Amino acid sequence: MKRWIWTAAVLLLAGCTKEAPKPAAPAAKEEKKAGPRVVELDATAMKEANVQVATVEERRVPLTVRANGRLTANENTTWRVGAITDGRIIVAAAKVGDRVEKGQVLARMHSHDIHESRALYRRAVAEQNRLQSNLEYARRQRDRVKRLLEMKAASQEQLDTAENELKNVQTALKSAEIEVNRTRNHLVEFLGIPPEGSEEKEHEASPEAHVEDLIPVRAPAAGIVLTRLITPGAVVQASGDLYVLCDLSTIWVMAAVQEEFLPKVRTGMTARVKVQAYPDHTFVGKVTKIDEKLDAETRTVQVRVEVDNQRGLLKPEMYAGVELEAGGSEPGLFVPQVAVQDVNGQATVFVEKERGKYEPRTVETGRTLEGLIEIQRGLIAGEKVVSGGSFILKSQLLKASLSEE
Repeated sequence: MKRWIWTAAVLLLAGCTKEAPKPAAPAAKEEKKAGPRVVELDATAMKEANVQVATVEERRVPLTVRANGRLTANENTTWRVGAITDGRIIVAAAKVGDRVEKGQVLARMHSHDIHESRALYRRAVAEQNRLQSNLEYARRQRDRVKRLLEMKAASQEQLDTAENELKNVQTALKSAEIEVNRTRNHLVEFLGIPPEGSEEKEHEASPEAHVEDLIPVRAPAAGIVLTRLITPGAVVQASGDLYVLCDLSTIWVMAAVQEEFLPKVRTGMTARVKVQAYPDHTFVGKVTKIDEKLDAETRTVQVRVEVDNQRGLLKPEMYAGVELEAGGSEPGLFVPQVAVQDVNGQATVFVEKERGKYEPRTVETGRTLEGLIEIQRGLIAGEKVVSGGSFILKSQLLKASLSEE
């Protein structure tokens, strides 16, 4: 009995002395979600950075319709210069990008039409000279018969015959003169070469040596050479395109307007155009045409805007953003454009919480207006944002982010 009691006591003691389980380690404190980071500057740093603040202003701005567009050459001032006859290009003087004046020679070509037309001209001149001689002879004959009739040595019938012969020669001579003028005008005005060519020049094997006997291809108006479709030695056919010229003093913007905004668009309304090459410059134009059909895939209507381009800044095939003034106005919040900085690909402004403490805040921007930019989301009216010195705050923010990493 004592033995059993002793064994039980030992077991009981072992159970009591068993190592108690360790208490669970307290859970790590969850990291506080970082609130908005604040960039701090002391008085010296603020002075060096020339920090200036501006108030978020509410302004009324015109209602607009926005669209994307593409710049194209003005078709009303675009000319396709073709060949006036079959031939071979000898000289192609004008190159793409050259500015040319009206009447300037772009190229010269050789053609068999030159020889054929000059042969017709010479034949017409020879016939005119022959008929001129016949006219003198017929006039002398008429005068002779008239004298004989006065002396009773000829009949009235003979005089009538001489008069009739004289009239026939005069009629034939007028026709010959018309033919001379026709063949000469074909050479001078149509082909653009002198009517007379040296026999030696025309029978030489190489026409390149005599530029004056080559048909010139002239610019129909002043402009820029957009396309050259020929090279020396190329054989061309009549009416085939050789050059494309354009006067780029005005340019077209083809804007794709969404179907829902079509009722707000009308010809003559003002349009503002911006291109990536000149982000700080707005080009003003007018809507000149609204397409009659809707693009079935994009559900947009093509609207043509004509823009003045006297300075030559705009180029065909540029992409553009277009704002069409639809009439009326709406409120919007605006800050100076210099207040908006690109931080990690996001438009950011620095809001002044108190003197020397500035909170970076991501915003969504919209239109620009006289050095201001619209803030569509992220700010409220009356808040103060850093305008001057915002780039320094951006640098401080990025430096702090790198040091933490």
